[in-house]
Amino acid sequence: MVKFIEVVQTFKNVYALREVFINPSHVVYLREDISMKTKLTEGQLPDDMDLRQSFTRIQIHNGTNGSEFILVGTPAVVESKLNGEKRELLNG
Repeated sequence: MVKFIEVVQTFKNVYALREVFINPSHVVYLREDISMKTKLTEGQLPDDMDLRQSFTRIQIHNGTNGSEFILVGTPAVVESKLNGEKRELLNG
């Protein structure tokens, strides 16, 4: 399991941050979420967030259903953290 910060909508146009743990073997796709960047620049996200922040939409599939999360960070950073859990030692 890998820990990330997730953006969640608490009320209409009100968002908060919370921790979420994701199993890398259940990830279906990652993509940049530009709509959250717009919400950030409009002031809808928590005030302590940097305006340079990026967001990634991630889909998780477990069995018969799937879930989507919006994570703080670029797709490259999220992918790097997910693959960091699968480190392999090289024989040499």
